[in-house]
Amino acid sequence: MSTEDIRDVKAVMFDFYGTVVDMQGSLTRAITPFLERKGYTANPPSRLVTWWRRTHFENSMIDGLLHRNHTPYAQIGFEAVDYTLERAGIEHTDDEVRELFSNITRLDPFPDVVEALTEIKEYGLKLYILSNGDPDLLAAGVPFSKTEHLWDRVISVAEADSFKPHQKTYQTAAALVGLGRQDILFVANHAFDCIGAKAAGLRSAFIDRRKRPFGNGRYPADVTVSDMAELATLLKTTVEF
Repeated sequence: MSTEDIRDVKAVMFDFYGTVVDMQGSLTRAITPFLERKGYTANPPSRLVTWWRRTHFENSMIDGLLHRNHTPYAQIGFEAVDYTLERAGIEHTDDEVRELFSNITRLDPFPDVVEALTEIKEYGLKLYILSNGDPDLLAAGVPFSKTEHLWDRVISVAEADSFKPHQKTYQTAAALVGLGRQDILFVANHAFDCIGAKAAGLRSAFIDRRKRPFGNGRYPADVTVSDMAELATLLKTTVEF
């Protein structure tokens, strides 16, 4: 792995949930007062958020593999929250599930994100989002993340009718921004997303915030960084001013 592997990219495309915004931390803060009102103490709030996110991820992958009509992110999210509360034995209403899920539009960016994205933008690189989120969720969530002014385009996988990591999501995104796939560096905190992008012909950068092995030698990330600030520093060495 070297900076040569990402030299001459024309654009940087980011996953949103978990890469730009801190899902785990933000949702943990959101669910904590709800659990306190319910008197629930069997598991810490962060564990229930992990159940919530894992269930959402698994159901999204199932939906993509079925190759039928694309299910909206919000519908899968509602079902994931409902399942998590039922699994925990917490009595709840549909309105409470909807209110908990609505926090998906109020996720804080990681502390390094806004400054790093601003720096990358100054290098003359185009910045895009490719997210599994629905268009309306992104329309609310991106401004909340304080990054709205930095993006050249925000793309939902709804435009490809499938969740990532299906190859057509990345291919569709590249076509929508009018670039060749090798011109795009795709960035994610999730190995599966980097693998999907690389398999679809994009270059990829893995943000290893959680210090976990990448785990795939067939479609390895072109670069691995510890956070967004390191990515910005790395990209600076690859562009010509």
